[in-house]
Formats: sequence, C-alpha cells, structure tokens
Amino acid sequence: MIYRKGLVALIIVILAGCSVADEEQQQSPQERDVFERRNTAPDPADNRLAPRRAEQAYVRIALNCINKQYPNKISHVLNSADDVAEPVKLTPVFYGCFDWHSAVHGHWLLTRLWGQDLVPEMDDEIAAALAANFTTEKVAGELAYFNGEGRKAFERPYGIAWFLQLTAELREIADGNSRKAEQAKVWLARLEPLEAVIVGNIKDWLPKLAYPIRLGTHNQSAFAFGLFLDWAVRSGDVEMGNLVRDKARKFHRNDQNCPMAYEPSGEDFLSSCFMVADLMRRVMDDGEYADWLSKFLPAIPSDGSDNWLDVGIVNDPTDGKLVHLDGLNLSRAWALEGIASALPADDARRASLLASAMLHGNSGEESVRTPHYSGSHWLASFATYWRTRRGIDEDGGNPAS
Repeated sequence: MIYRKGLVALIIVILAGCSVADEEQQQSPQERDVFERRNTAPDPADNRLAPRRAEQAYVRIALNCINKQYPNKISHVLNSADDVAEPVKLTPVFYGCFDWHSAVHGHWLLTRLWGQDLVPEMDDEIAAALAANFTTEKVAGELAYFNGEGRKAFERPYGIAWFLQLTAELREIADGNSRKAEQAKVWLARLEPLEAVIVGNIKDWLPKLAYPIRLGTHNQSAFAFGLFLDWAVRSGDVEMGNLVRDKARKFHRNDQNCPMAYEPSGEDFLSSCFMVADLMRRVMDDGEYADWLSKFLPAIPSDGSDNWLDVGIVNDPTDGKLVHLDGLNLSRAWALEGIASALPADDARRASLLASAMLHGNSGEESVRTPHYSGSHWLASFATYWRTRRGIDEDGGNPAS
C-alpha cells in the first residue's frame, strides 16, 4: 500500500512538471523573457507597476546585491585549509555583488545617493542596510582578512581605490551638521582601521611601482590614482597626495599621441587614454593641462560634434567579460566631462567633449537596465558616479586641485 501511494505521488509530480513545462512552452517569447528576467536579477526597467527614477532603480539594484552572496567570484590566496570558507566569513562586510570590489562600490552607491539626499523616500532602507554591514565586528573580520599572509596586494588597485572613495564619501557627509552627518561619523570611525591598513599598503606600493599600468580593466593605475588623489585631498593626507601626484607626473607628463585607434579592446571598462587625461587634470593647472592635452589627444575635435568617438558595443549582455564595454561607455562619459571641466571656458574642444560624454553616458545608462546579473551587479555604481559628477567640484573643477 505504501509503495502504491508513493507511486501515485510520483506520477502526480511528473504530471505537474509536464503541465508546467507545457504552460511555459505556450508562453510568448516576451512572457518567457519576463519570467527569465525576474528569476535572474531584479529588473530596474520593469516600471509598469511602479515607475522609478534612475536613482531609485540604482539604489534598488545595490540593496538587492550587497548581501547577495552567490554567485561569487573571489580572488583569494589559500595559505592553509583554514582559509577555505564562504565569502561572508572571509570578508564579512564586502562579500556580495559577485566580488569584493563590486560590493564595495555598491556600498559607495548607497552612501553617495543617501548623503546627497537624492532618494529621501529610501533613506531609512539605505541607512538600515549600511548600519547592518558597517558594524565593528564585521569590519574586524575585513581587517583580519587584509592582515592575512600574502594579501598586501588584495584588490590592488581597483577595489581599494573604490574603498577609499567610500570613506571619502562618508568623510564628506560627516563634515555637515545634519543627522546624517552624525551617522556618517559613526560608520567612518568603524571603517577607519581598515582604511589605515589599505592606505599603508598603497604608500608601501607606490614608490616601488616602476611603470604605469595601462590596461583597460581592474589593474589600470590611472583610474585608481584619480580616486587615491581625491581621497587624499578629502582626508587631508598630504603624504598620499604628494606620492600620487609625483608618480602621475613621472608616468604621464611626457605622454603624447595616445593611441585611441586601439580603443576599445574587447573587455575594457576603463579607457587607457581618457583615464590618464582625467587623472592629469588633477595634477596640472589649467594652462599646463590644456597644452598637455593638445599633445596627448590631438584629435579631439573643436566643432562640437559627438560622433568622433564610437560608443562601445556589447553583443551579449549575459557575458560577464563582454558586458565590460557597457561600463566603458559610462567611465568614458565621466572622464570626458572631467577633461572638459579642466579646460578654459573658451576652449573650442569642450563642446565635443561634452557632446560625446552625453552620448556615452546615455548609452551606458541604458545598459544598467539589463536584467542580467553579469552587468547589473556593478553598472549602477558607474552610472551613479557619472550622474552625480563625482570627482568634479560643483564649481566645475576637480576636488584634487
């Protein structure tokens, strides 16, 4: 009797599975696509029931990923069997969003939009999420990981540059007199021990770096140097500021004719040329910079056109490497705006720089609507950096001058 009951139950399950499969086969391609999207990642483009502004959508993306442990790609040195552990146990604060650096700039995104009062209707939710992760105990776990053997180069330079952007953001908020300023002071104080270790590692590394790293991906030095410098100015670390400025000038002061014809390569998310130009505006005065730029990027047009620089193309947004080109469009946009901000108001190149920035930025923001986690877990941070003009002073200059 038990056997017969089990057999009947099994048949019911099989029939139910067949009926679900038949129902899915009867769905239209559009319906199936919606089903797949909703089961892949939250879709900020699905606004039929509740239209959202871009900032609201970006916050939702970050909130949905900073504590999402899997899938996860870790860059992890195993010194012994004791180092085999879940990501959340290895790095208790920054374990979500697929990898450590994306988790860091996911937290930065939330901090930036919260601190700028751009999503007041989501302030409580953001503050609760940050408070849950920025605890003394969890930061101690991060600190223990960084102090582990063989980890001085962990996430260098990209991830640690974003970490300094996060603490710079908190420091900027903490300078105010609002309730948020008081909260930012608490979170910053908890993160400062980790900040001190990271800054120490950078100061140890920079004098030893003999050559610039001109890749279009995580190891690129120019992008990281820009964020290092912005942090140094915000935190008042003169030593760090001087180290970065001296190294930037040594590496790039004599650069000429950057080979734009070779950009982009197939997996870039940072421009090797434009990120150098965006860095050098931070270390040169206006006149010197305008002359340097003429030699470094002589092909920038002066006719106001926006079609002098092709937008990066992504043929498969589910491919985690190919989707890098969506990020390239966004990082180009903020670099182009940064370059323009450092030129005299009457410089004829500004119009074309800003026109191309808008073209690339709009294309990049469209890509943030992707339902695929390969892109959605990080692109919103890039869009937020561009949209909020991070790295450019409200007066049109830059914070590191």
